[in-house]
Amino acid sequence: MQKNIDGLTISKIEFLRKELHKHNYLYYIKDDPEISDSEYDRMMKELIELEKSYPDLSSPDSPSMRVGAPPLSVFATTEHTIPMLSLDNGFDDSDVLTFDKRIKKNLNTSDEILYTAEPKLDGIAVELVYENGRLSRASTRGDGTRGELITENIRTIRSVPLLLQNSDKIKTPALLEVRGEVVMGHAGFKKLNRNQLANNLNIFANPRNAAAGSLRQLDSKITAQRPLEIFVYGIGRATNIFAESHWEYLCILKKLGFRINSLIKSGLTIKAVIEYYREISEKRNSLPYDIDGVVLKVDSLKMQQSLGATSRSPRWAIAYKFAAMQETTKIIDIDVQVGRTGVLTPVAILAPVNIAGVNVTRATLHNEDEIKRKDIKTGDTVLVQRAGDVIPEIVKVIDSGRTGDEQKFSMPANCPVCGAEVVREKDESAARCVNTDCPAQIKERIKHFASKAAFDVEGLGDKLVEQLVEKKICTSCADIFYLNIEKLKTLDRMGDISAKNIIKAVEKSKKISFSRFIYGLGIRHVGEHLAKILADHYNSFDGLAKKLPEEIEAVEGIGPVVAESIFNYFRQDKNLEIINSIIKSGVKVIYESAKKKGTLEGSAFVITGVLETWTRSRIKKIIESAGGRVNSSLSHKTDYLLAGKSAGSKLTRAKTLGIKIIDEDKFKSMLDS
Repeated sequence: MQKNIDGLTISKIEFLRKELHKHNYLYYIKDDPEISDSEYDRMMKELIELEKSYPDLSSPDSPSMRVGAPPLSVFATTEHTIPMLSLDNGFDDSDVLTFDKRIKKNLNTSDEILYTAEPKLDGIAVELVYENGRLSRASTRGDGTRGELITENIRTIRSVPLLLQNSDKIKTPALLEVRGEVVMGHAGFKKLNRNQLANNLNIFANPRNAAAGSLRQLDSKITAQRPLEIFVYGIGRATNIFAESHWEYLCILKKLGFRINSLIKSGLTIKAVIEYYREISEKRNSLPYDIDGVVLKVDSLKMQQSLGATSRSPRWAIAYKFAAMQETTKIIDIDVQVGRTGVLTPVAILAPVNIAGVNVTRATLHNEDEIKRKDIKTGDTVLVQRAGDVIPEIVKVIDSGRTGDEQKFSMPANCPVCGAEVVREKDESAARCVNTDCPAQIKERIKHFASKAAFDVEGLGDKLVEQLVEKKICTSCADIFYLNIEKLKTLDRMGDISAKNIIKAVEKSKKISFSRFIYGLGIRHVGEHLAKILADHYNSFDGLAKKLPEEIEAVEGIGPVVAESIFNYFRQDKNLEIINSIIKSGVKVIYESAKKKGTLEGSAFVITGVLETWTRSRIKKIIESAGGRVNSSLSHKTDYLLAGKSAGSKLTRAKTLGIKIIDEDKFKSMLDS
C-alpha cells in the first residue's frame, strides 16, 4: 500500500532525478564525470526505492527507467514522417570524385562544395522522437518507411538523453526527430560474450549482431544489461531549430545533450574528404567500435534541399566504404541453383572460413561469364570477401595454390532440378531453365509471393514451402489459399496447432494492397518500387493486363524493357489463371489509384526550393491523396514544378522544357478548386 506523499519526498525524488540526469550527461556525453561510480549507484538505488514506495510519482523520463520496463509480447510499428533513406556507396576515390562532379552539375556551379565527413558506424540505425523536450518514442529504421517501436529498450541506453538539456540559446523544441546509430563497443562486446559463455548461452558473432539482438529484446531489462551506446548524426522533423548547415545541426544536438562522434569534421573540400578517409582508415583498427567507411554529406542545408533524393537515397550524401573483409579458402564444389524466373546461378561451396565474425561456406559466382573471366575452377584456392550484408563473393583465384587437379566448370545443358533444356538468350549473361513448371522455380516463386514485402504469410518459411511443392500440394502461388488442415498435416513435423496457425496466417494475408500483390507475382524486372508505380497508375489487373508495351512505357518511371516484360507476363494464360484463382479464393485487393481520385488526378509534380507552408513529406502526401504523384526529376512527363524560395537549376530547366511553374499560393488554389 502506498504511503502518504509529503513535500519533502517529492523534493527528494525531483532532486535525485535532476542530479542523475546531470551526471549521466557529464559521464556519457561530456566524458567529464564529477562523482564516483559508487556514489552514482547509491543515488540511483535511493531513487528506485523511493519510486517503489511512491508509484504515483513514477515518470517515463526518470533515470530509473535505465534498468528496463515490463516485458512486451510483441513490437508495434510506427511510420517515419520523413523516410530514413539508405546511402549510395562509393568504393574508391574515383567514385567519390564522380559524386562531387555530379553534385556540382546538379547545382549548376563550378565552385568548391564543402562537406561534412564522419565515420560510418557499423550499428543499427534508429530514430528518437522528443516532444516538449522529453523522449516520447523510439524506433528502428525498419524498411526506411516503417520501423519497430523500441522505446523502452532505447530508454535503457545511458547515452540517450531522456530529457533535453536546457540551453540559453536554444528554445526547447516542441518536436524533435533525431536519427542515430546504436553500437556496441569492442570492450563491451567481449565482456558480453564472456558472460554468455559463463551462463552456457550462445555467443554473438560480432558487435553489430549483438547490438541488433539487444535492441530487439522484448524484455527491456535484458537490454539494460547490454553495453549499448549511441551516436546521433542527423535530424528529421524539428520545430524551433534553425541552421544553415548540417554541421550547425550537429552542434545544436550536442548542446541539447546528444552524443556526437568526436571524429566528425566539417568544411572539407572533396580533396580534404579523401585525405580524411585515409586518416580514418589508419585509425580504424584502434577505434573502440566498428566502422565500415566514411559518410560525406553536402554541408549546406539549402544545397541538400535543392539536390533532393531518389526513392532510395539522398543525392547529397554518399558512403565511402572501406575495402571489404577478405579471407582465403578453398572451393570444394560448384553448385547450380535455379531461381524463380528460371535463372541458373552457380554457387561456390567453400571450405568454411570466418570473415569478420561470420562463418562463410558459400559464395555467389553470378554466371558462367564471371567464372570464365576469373578462371575459377573446382578445387581452387580463392580470396573471398564480404561487405556488410552483401552475399560473399570470390575476388580472385590464388594461382600459386593450384596443383593441377582443379576441374573446369561448365553450365549444364539441362536444368539440374527438372531436366528441362537450359537456354541463354542473345545479349544476356544469364542461362535459364525453360520449364516454368520446374519445381525449383515454383518453390522460389511461392517463397517470394509469401514474403513480407508481398502477401506476408507468417510461418510459411523456406522448408515448409519446399515440402508443399515436393508433395505437389502447391503447384502455384494460388494453391496457398486453398490449403486446409488435412493437407498440412501430411507434412513433416506439422501438428494441429501449427496447421491452424498457417491457415490463420493465410486468411490474414487475404487483404492486400494492389502494389504488394503486383510485387508478389514476381514479374521479371518489377520490384517493390515499380510495383508501387504501376499500382498508383492502374486501378485493376484488367486495366494493366490489356495494355500494350508502348502504353505501359508511357507511365512515368517505366522503361521499355520493363514494359515488354509486363506485357509478356499477361500474355500467358497460365499467369492469368493463377491471378483469377487467387481472387476467387477471397483475396481482397485494395487499389491505390481508386483511393486517390481527387483534384490533382493524374498530375505529375516536381518540388524545388524552400517551402514555407509545408514540409516536403507533408506536401507529397497531400499531392498523392489528391490523386497526383511526386517525382524527383523533371522530364517531358512533368506537369507542374512547385517552386519555393531559392529555387535553383530545376527552375531554369522547367522553363526550358515549357513546364508550368507554380508557387504555394497557386498550389493551394488548385487544391480548393
